[in-house]
Amino acid sequence: MVQEYSELDDKAPRADSRVKEDQAMPGPVSGSGRLDVSKPIRPFESDAADGKKKAGKAAKGVKSAKKGKKDKRAKKAGKSKSGRRRERALPALFQPMELRDQHIRNRIWMPPMDTYSALRHDGVPTNFHYQHYVSRALGGFGVVIGEATAVNPQGRISPCDVGLWNDEQTRAWQGIVRDVKAAGAVPIVQLNHSGRKGSSGCSSMGYINATVPVAEGGWQPVGPSPIAFGRMAVPVQLSRAQIASIVADFRSAAVRAVQAGFLAVELHAAHGYLLSQFLDPLINRRNDEYGGDLSGRMRLLIQVTDAVREVIPSGMPLLVRMSATDWATGGWGLDETIRTAKVLKLHGVDLIDVSTGGLVPGVKIPAAPNYQVPFSYQVRSQVLIPTTAVGLITKPRQADRIVRKGLADAVEIGRACLRDPYWPLRAAYKLGLSAQQAPYPEPYRRGAYGIAR
Repeated sequence: MVQEYSELDDKAPRADSRVKEDQAMPGPVSGSGRLDVSKPIRPFESDAADGKKKAGKAAKGVKSAKKGKKDKRAKKAGKSKSGRRRERALPALFQPMELRDQHIRNRIWMPPMDTYSALRHDGVPTNFHYQHYVSRALGGFGVVIGEATAVNPQGRISPCDVGLWNDEQTRAWQGIVRDVKAAGAVPIVQLNHSGRKGSSGCSSMGYINATVPVAEGGWQPVGPSPIAFGRMAVPVQLSRAQIASIVADFRSAAVRAVQAGFLAVELHAAHGYLLSQFLDPLINRRNDEYGGDLSGRMRLLIQVTDAVREVIPSGMPLLVRMSATDWATGGWGLDETIRTAKVLKLHGVDLIDVSTGGLVPGVKIPAAPNYQVPFSYQVRSQVLIPTTAVGLITKPRQADRIVRKGLADAVEIGRACLRDPYWPLRAAYKLGLSAQQAPYPEPYRRGAYGIAR
């Protein structure tokens, strides 16, 4: 089990020990999407650090002590004598990054979060989804990852999930994706199959953490083995032919993602959905080529990865979201995550979106600020692949520090962005950026934080 940290130390955690103060972290992402370990991310001095510096001697010719004090206050706030903020070196959080052909304006990402809002139960995104995603793009996020998008009807988590298995869904996504891009963010689709956690309830239907009956729009869930999740229905074990059909569905959904205009694809192999169910030895009890040791249990994920990589453009990034541990004794852990990520990298994956948990019920998760950051760092440093960090990252300097110290290449602002779609704009102000440096849409710039009127 990885060592836990309730707060982020100055010394980054690694597999065997802590990193020394003067040891260089792996650096920024190169244009090919690979890490350039020879270039550490440049440290950034925060406003707080600037405020602690001595003001220095007053310049000659200061006409009065009052004017001198005013100049010092402006300098401490990072402002010129005119009251406007000076432009300064970008903090790590706002440095751009590259993944294959995609230029991403900053390291602040909106993670996939299911909204259960396809209320017609047809998998088609609605005006709600348009508002939800475009507002975050206008709010300055560098990447907007769509919620779990089912590759077939049976692959939905609930009847209210969105999908990408027909033309109507593809057309609906096109308008959303177009305007996310127009607002300056990179739109990414997360393709998913729910497996044994499918046909679950949602707020509009009830049956929370339970299986929706077939008579009320539910379906028979499937999985690698006939082992239920909690009090949900026991899944039907998938046959080889059914597994091949699901691989084909991921391939078809990836083709539709390209048609819809998405600029990258993420495969959901975390949180106890189908691809991660096959990985976890507590869930996958098969005795065929899809079970047994790690090479067997990762077989489906690799087949899906190859199928998707084959049909998307060579310049389009491919991401995989993984739970680095299931937090259960004898289950899925960091070592297997790292070994799997190394194989995924060889199969054309460009970034690992690192999370934890969700695979088995009844476990205790030590949730606290930055509690998942050490997992992201260890995948990043041992696989030499870009990673994200997510989970109770809510404050601008907290997020900037994670990127600046090389613990992850980007941070995902989840629930905090649900209550604040413009989180990146507020973060830019907190980190001392001028209104011109912050990712404001031009019509909003005159209302930037720090403007007097």
